Amino acid sequence: MNKSLITFVAIFSFFLGNVFADIFSEFEVTGNQRVSTQTIINFSKLKKDVDLTKNDLNEALKNIYNSNFFEKVTVEISENKLLINVKEYPIIQDIIFNGVKAKKHVELFKEQTKLKPKSSFNKFTLKEDLNRVSNVLRKSGYYFSKVDVSQQTNSNNTINIIYDISMGEKALINEIKFIGDKKYKSRKLSSIIKSEESKFWKFISRYKYLSKELTELDKRLLKNFYLNNGYYKVSIEDAYSQVLDEQNFSLIYKIDSGKKFIFNSFKIILPDDYDTKDFDRLRKTFKKLEKSTYSYKGIQTILTEIDRIAANENYEFIDVTVDETIKDDDKIDFVFNIKEGDKYYVESINILGNNITNEEFIRQQLVVDEGDPLNLLLHNKTINNLKSTNVFKSVKSEIKDGNTKGLKNIDITIEEKPTGEISAGAGYGTSGSTLAFGIKENNFNGKGIKLDANLQLTEESIRGKFAYTNPNFAYSDRSVTTSLESSSLDKEEDFGYKSSLNRIALGTAFQQYENLYFAPRISIQHEQLSTTASASAAYKKQEGSYFDTLFNYSLSYDKRDSAYRPKNGFISTLVQEIPLVSDSYSIINGYQITNHKEIIEDSVLSVGLYTRAINSLQSGDDVRVSKRMFLPKTKLRGFESGKIGPKDGLDFVGGNYMAAFNTSITLPYLFQSFENVDFSLFFDAANVWHVDYSNVIDQGNSIRSSTGIAVDLLTPVGPLSFSLAQPITKASGDITESFRFNLGTTF
Repeated sequence: MNKSLITFVAIFSFFLGNVFADIFSEFEVTGNQRVSTQTIINFSKLKKDVDLTKNDLNEALKNIYNSNFFEKVTVEISENKLLINVKEYPIIQDIIFNGVKAKKHVELFKEQTKLKPKSSFNKFTLKEDLNRVSNVLRKSGYYFSKVDVSQQTNSNNTINIIYDISMGEKALINEIKFIGDKKYKSRKLSSIIKSEESKFWKFISRYKYLSKELTELDKRLLKNFYLNNGYYKVSIEDAYSQVLDEQNFSLIYKIDSGKKFIFNSFKIILPDDYDTKDFDRLRKTFKKLEKSTYSYKGIQTILTEIDRIAANENYEFIDVTVDETIKDDDKIDFVFNIKEGDKYYVESINILGNNITNEEFIRQQLVVDEGDPLNLLLHNKTINNLKSTNVFKSVKSEIKDGNTKGLKNIDITIEEKPTGEISAGAGYGTSGSTLAFGIKENNFNGKGIKLDANLQLTEESIRGKFAYTNPNFAYSDRSVTTSLESSSLDKEEDFGYKSSLNRIALGTAFQQYENLYFAPRISIQHEQLSTTASASAAYKKQEGSYFDTLFNYSLSYDKRDSAYRPKNGFISTLVQEIPLVSDSYSIINGYQITNHKEIIEDSVLSVGLYTRAINSLQSGDDVRVSKRMFLPKTKLRGFESGKIGPKDGLDFVGGNYMAAFNTSITLPYLFQSFENVDFSLFFDAANVWHVDYSNVIDQGNSIRSSTGIAVDLLTPVGPLSFSLAQPITKASGDITESFRFNLGTTF
């Protein structure tokens, strides 16, 4: 009964609204002061001499209200006239943000709010703007801020909007937790994200503050890490925080890693008119990836190869779709459907949102330019190029119809972000203490130019460096770095000598071929060596100043699956330093290779060889003492750094040659309940030998070796690394070191 009654009333109301129809032949608009009569008539969308129902009048009323110019509106028909009476919202004269000192926050509020000076006031929009201001503050880490808003009426029928803001303290991250089926220890996951726990000495770090933007970045970094390690279905749930007190939060990431997947099979479908031979290299890439662990990098390798084919073989309108099918719960079949896309050309590319960044720098990243065929695959590469500059917070693109058929316009909208960075760090270990300070700018003068200045102090040395990097020198798509460097080494107390070095250098680095990287550099330097009475005869003999012009380069073949903590693959590097003009001509040659292999899940075996040699090019001349070879401390544990090899009296003088063999294996399943500790076993064998200035000195022709366990521990102060080593073979004059540690932190 009730249902029938409701249906009847609804039908009756509908017909009632259409029965009472009326016609008018004249508009009469009253109450308007700024908005013209014709504009209001246009808002109503009503026309003369047309039958109107109550529904039509109600719709006209809604249309006028939706213009957001009016506080009150009435619409009625009387005596053949349509009467529209309005009361206009006042005009906003000014918007004031009280309680905010930082200009960047005020600018962000103005950008995010809808109401602007010289526009009409609207109380509903004001409520929305109040929420927007509050959200901006929370996203920036001000979780305990309070915002009130009021209106001030002016004598000229305008108003001021006044926000009274109490920002409070920024929310700090007191602790970071990883829960769920995360597979990896918290120590490793902490090294991947940007957020870090707040400590009293971290007075510079901006990553200690809780913000939505930072946690979203953390989630992307974590997801990419898991994807690159085979966890195809990983889920990083929204980070949520738990309030510990009025300022401190506990930041928690819930991870469901799921199963590890492998690439099962690949298939490519081509249009009939495509030459299948052009895709032979792609099929070889498929063959290499089949049955290997799924990784996001593997997919990128395939897409990069398709990019290369599109560019080299003139497939101008190539388009690719990928179908993925899961088999047996942990295998993925991929089908790459390559087809001829719609044939459009780019009419114009509009760059929007760049207030600081020079448009020329942005256009240098374009792969598809104005006048080119619109290749969506290459256009996506443009967007990735822009994102990889690390200059923009976000990059979006929109493709629109052009002025004529067959043309498209592209709008690229960027959101800039702060690109400067101040850093400070400290370390303490068995080899002494270190302090470091640095300043970086990644977008100097809006041209993508990178500036990097740093200073490092140890107990015996001071080193400062300033580098200027142009990412696209002379439109060559290659970066060029100019650097100034000054260092001082003081060993007067122990060995009676002191040296200083000033250097200016010009260099570049680029990918010459697939996986092959070339990094040449030319430098001019001046070195001053001074001694005291306690110095050895070798140092006294070479006391003085030296001028050198040097050319050095490295040639690297990199087949690692990742530059950061690789699990498989190798990197092979050849280095050489050649004197062009020098007071003492010596040539340095070196070669090193490191191979990585995942034995079982997350347990990686690494084997490496490291060699260096320096020889004088002039008959009868000795290699300068300050240029002799000392083994890096990471290449031989169990011995004090620099305390093996040829020895002149009590002074270890280094050698003309050095070599090291290193192998280690990570032990992820050892003490799995210790979330912040990683263990590995190692074996080191190395030697430093031969000096050319004396036949009396022991040439150090003995192989030193050691084995032991290395531990990496994440402490409340910072990462702590230490090793327990047992020397296996050694020479009589060597100084051993069974325990070595290093503790570092940032500010």
